[in-house]
Amino acid sequence: MMSDSGLNELDRRRYDLISNERRKLLANALDRLSTAFLAIGVLGQVLSLTPSSATLVNVSVIAGWILGATLLHLTARHVLGGLKI
Repeated sequence: MMSDSGLNELDRRRYDLISNERRKLLANALDRLSTAFLAIGVLGQVLSLTPSSATLVNVSVIAGWILGATLLHLTARHVLGGLKI
């Protein structure tokens, strides 16, 4: 028979496991979104560029998409830093 402290420990461990899985799901979603930023924002812009249309504005838009993707990826890494052992 389990004591009350054992049950509380089991409940705490289950809570930690659920919390870890939720964090991993959030981190995966953020990382997939960062990949979408690169695919749509950067690749789409690059494929539509021609030598005559490569302006500073277009390059700035591409840099903005890359920055957004990087920030999303770093946020995902930060979320994973909160995993419980």
